[in-house]
Amino acid sequence: MAEQVLRTLMRTTDIIVVGFFSPAAVAAVGLADIYGRLPLWLGLGVGDGAIALSSQDTGSGAEANRDEAVTWALLLGVLAGVPFALFGLLGSTWAIGVLGAESDVVRIGGQYLAIILLSAPAFHVTLIASRAIQGTGDTLTPMYVNLLANALNILLTIALAFGVGPFPELSIVGVALATAFGDLVAASTFLAVIQSGRSELSLVRPRKAIIARQLVVISAPRVAEGLTELVAQFPFNAILLAFGTEVNAAYHIGQRLYQQIASPLARGYGVAANVIVGQALGRGEREEAYFDGLAAAALAALTVGGLGLALFLVADEFVLLFTRDPVTLEFAAEFARAYALAAGLVALYVVIAGSLRGGSETRPPFYAKLTGTFVFLLGTTYLFGVALGYGVVAAYVGIVADYTWRNLVVGTVYARKDWIDRGMGMMVDRGSAPGEDG
Repeated sequence: MAEQVLRTLMRTTDIIVVGFFSPAAVAAVGLADIYGRLPLWLGLGVGDGAIALSSQDTGSGAEANRDEAVTWALLLGVLAGVPFALFGLLGSTWAIGVLGAESDVVRIGGQYLAIILLSAPAFHVTLIASRAIQGTGDTLTPMYVNLLANALNILLTIALAFGVGPFPELSIVGVALATAFGDLVAASTFLAVIQSGRSELSLVRPRKAIIARQLVVISAPRVAEGLTELVAQFPFNAILLAFGTEVNAAYHIGQRLYQQIASPLARGYGVAANVIVGQALGRGEREEAYFDGLAAAALAALTVGGLGLALFLVADEFVLLFTRDPVTLEFAAEFARAYALAAGLVALYVVIAGSLRGGSETRPPFYAKLTGTFVFLLGTTYLFGVALGYGVVAAYVGIVADYTWRNLVVGTVYARKDWIDRGMGMMVDRGSAPGEDG
């Protein structure tokens, strides 16, 4: 959780800093981050495959298979980051312009996007290595590494944006450069940690094709899950932009309340559930794995949901950190309240999905996000907000409805327990079942 708080604090700092320039700058960074989620979701997808295999093989003692899975994952992450870097160089301005944004937003967003995408390979290494190490049960090392990289990122963001001390004043370009440099530092440090023997992992020459295949099978639905959210964000942001640039900026500010305060807790619980469920399955403890997932889900829903209710009450004060524009403030507070109300539902979904991933089952969260995002978030916003003329309030309702539906889908799948058989079967196939050498 601490690691996630630090990572999101870096993003929050970016939004706060660009808020000093103009609402157009906030909208530009928000729109650029939509494309920035492409490497994020690919890295998370491969990283979730790595954490599933790492935790299961740690539980069963199949260390050789675990090291090979992590090596495969890192290689895949680096190779997959190259196309993103090329896209950043060649198509960043077009990517922002195609969303229908104003000229200032296109110019600023294009510069920001080009720089952050250049560090996509390093960003993938950071996400995958962090999760692989977490799969062994070590969550402190990733926290320390990200503490270093993100603290450096935050300091450089402020220094380069405003020209503090000997640093040049680069405004939005400086914010992007700080992000890219932080990614490089984190990736280099993680690789050094693995190679130095400070973690249980080792980089090896990969030989087993079945491990690579399983990694892709587990990762692909997770990547598709992220792409689903990304694709839906294009028309969703286009609808909000039609309501006005201030409304779009307000959405990104309101969403930031949840992402900074409640989301890190939910993701922390989700990673913990993935690890403890995966390790329990690795030991062959089927019922304990099932119970651990339920216990984590209940704890997450109660704590994060309670925090969400508290955030609902301070939404007006929170959004003042990002802007003083009166129109943006009004809408931002309402978006913040919508996410605050949904906080418990989001935490419940993230943890149940994390438990399923611990059993190598990544398909149901994809189906849940696909239907929830397009039918409830996007569909509700367009039908009631545009077609029936209710305006932005439809987006608030869509946010809550989306996560309500997702929980119905993944909760039903979890209760059936078929995911346990899937996880155990995949361990047998790669030679990592309890009692095997791996």
